[in-house]
Amino acid sequence: MGCCSARCMLILLCCLQLITALERQVFDFLGYQWAPIMINFFHIIMVILGLFGAVQYRSRYVIMYLLWTLLWVGWNVFVSCLYLDLGGLSKDGDILSFGVSSHHSWWKENGPGCESERLPSAGWKNQQNPELTTVLSCWLEYQYIEILHCIIQLLVSLPGFVYACYVASTFLEEDDSFNFIGEFHHPSKPSKLLF
Repeated sequence: MGCCSARCMLILLCCLQLITALERQVFDFLGYQWAPIMINFFHIIMVILGLFGAVQYRSRYVIMYLLWTLLWVGWNVFVSCLYLDLGGLSKDGDILSFGVSSHHSWWKENGPGCESERLPSAGWKNQQNPELTTVLSCWLEYQYIEILHCIIQLLVSLPGFVYACYVASTFLEEDDSFNFIGEFHHPSKPSKLLF
């Protein structure tokens, strides 16, 4: 595979990552989940920089995207473990909202096929943190929707990581073969600058 096709594939994957990250950002805003909002914001910035690096042949930006992708994969694995209650993590905690509010995933009450019922009692309104909506049933529970978001991010990020490695290495090879006087230098041929 040539550098041009790998570069085009990286550009395509970056665009796909931007679309899925923006969609995820909207639903995290709706759920007031502040940690994912901040991480998604940084992710969007890093993907834009990676996209810029791929379009403009800037290896440093591609490498920065490459390193961020490792952190992004770790974040998505963490969120998946959180929603699956693995490793001592609990989806019922307030870690994703930084303890600022008692909000949870937007999908908890608004998932596909969720039937919710408003509690009629006026006594609930006097409580400090009233839960005025009770979700009776959902076609797909909210934690699985959040895990699907993570899986989609992983499925787009992992090929992006591979293509970014290849593109960065070819950009660096091209940088090494240029002698800044206007000639390309092949490593097997002696340079005219040395003589």
